[in-house]
Amino acid sequence: MITMTIGDYYDRCVESFGKEIALTYKDQSYTYNEMGEKANRIANAFQKMGLKKGDKVAFLMANCPEYVFCEIAVAKTGCIRVPLAVLLSSKDHIYMMNQAECTALVYHESLTQRVKDMIPHLETVNHFICASEDPSIIMEGHLHLQKLIQDHPPEVERVEIDPEDLVGIYYTGGTTGKPKGVMLSHRAWVYTILIEMLDLGFGWEEVFLYPTPLTHAGGCLMLPVLLRKGRCVIIDHFDPKLLLETIQKEKVTMTFLVPTMIYVLLDYPDLKEFDTSSLRNVIYGASAIAPDRLKQALNTFGPIFTQLFGQTEAPMMFSALAREEHVVEDPEREREVLSSAGRPTFHAEIKLLDDDGHEVKRGESGEVVVRCANIMTGYFKNPEATAETIKDGWLHTGDIAKQDEEGLLYIVDRKKDMIVSGGFNIFPREVEDVLFDHPAVKGAAVIGIPHEKWGEEVKAVVVLHEGKSVTDQELIKFVKERKGSMMAPKTVEFWDGIPLTNLGKVDKKAMRAKFWEGKDRMVS
Repeated sequence: MITMTIGDYYDRCVESFGKEIALTYKDQSYTYNEMGEKANRIANAFQKMGLKKGDKVAFLMANCPEYVFCEIAVAKTGCIRVPLAVLLSSKDHIYMMNQAECTALVYHESLTQRVKDMIPHLETVNHFICASEDPSIIMEGHLHLQKLIQDHPPEVERVEIDPEDLVGIYYTGGTTGKPKGVMLSHRAWVYTILIEMLDLGFGWEEVFLYPTPLTHAGGCLMLPVLLRKGRCVIIDHFDPKLLLETIQKEKVTMTFLVPTMIYVLLDYPDLKEFDTSSLRNVIYGASAIAPDRLKQALNTFGPIFTQLFGQTEAPMMFSALAREEHVVEDPEREREVLSSAGRPTFHAEIKLLDDDGHEVKRGESGEVVVRCANIMTGYFKNPEATAETIKDGWLHTGDIAKQDEEGLLYIVDRKKDMIVSGGFNIFPREVEDVLFDHPAVKGAAVIGIPHEKWGEEVKAVVVLHEGKSVTDQELIKFVKERKGSMMAPKTVEFWDGIPLTNLGKVDKKAMRAKFWEGKDRMVS
């Protein structure tokens, strides 16, 4: 039984590698000692504010070193972090903070106006902390994060934390139209770190580049670097030129990219002008990758790719495809392997079940259910959804897969109604609820259809009330204003009716089949 917490792990890094460089951001670098000291100063400030074990702290942050300091501080004080995806709408952020009963919100200066607009709707937040290089822009009554670091000593009152205490609540979309808060304990997070270190090929003194949000997937991959005396190189957004310049300048050895980012790099016209020879491991995941594009990436960069597959409920992975397994001599078998989701990680027990809960034979399709060390505690204030997802200790993922004789998993469909676009999970019900709010819409169904760049894109099929009219662009704008660009449909089709099953439910399988015809799988 592991008794150490996430705060303990960060302390271990600082104690072991104090004078080495831990973080690089633009032209700034921070040693392990400096990282630990700034985190402790923030933890001290939180405690002086009255934040205590179990209080929830929301984060609306771009990638920056201050987020790392805050994450460590929250872990050490026993508070619970609630990260907010910047691409979601303010309406979603308000719901998440209210549902989680957040006490504090830490936000980046670039999001000041959004926070100002949300304040009247927040029910429990009474501490607002802004990360900004310019003190003059801090709103009245809000605290300045950099000043808190400057004004507070690095002594932290020790808090007793049990491994089953929560370290974070991560929101994922919901089939009922409301996001669900995935409760992750220190135990789950610690095991996630250990699993990553064993299965993803981390070595000593890696230089790891973070172009994805630290509040989410990117941050999950930070401690495996720091625990091996590595250096974390942070950039605040993804741009192919910036990414390639940073790899060349910092001699980056590892990074994490979603498939869409890999496609953008492969299509970047000036790719060959940059020296990427330092790269030895590119981890990819969050959505399925097209086998042809993966083969192109291997030919372009070499056999340096590692795949992970998992979900928020068991972060970040319960299967993986190692770099070595991407190299297959037989072309036919190579295509099969490159279309797989890898094999179960060392800690994960995986079964494939039919609709009656019985295990299927090898080669047959069934729902992936997992029993693993880093499984979530449950969904926050949602025992019904927890009971539907975790049964007898097994996580029911909603993914339909086959498994071959070598143990490789192949995701062929999704049991639950979810779209994965550019690495982001989108639940159609949330989009459909908005469409039904439009006075011209009588019926609506949202599905995922193939997209060359994003993997899948959101498509809405709409039936209009008799005598009413609205354009596709007007509906797209309508959803975008209420749910953000990520959730908005990219295309809308107007049909005379929505197809139903013989039980009277929307037949999305039939709707999707029209667009996925000729594909090997119903996910992309």
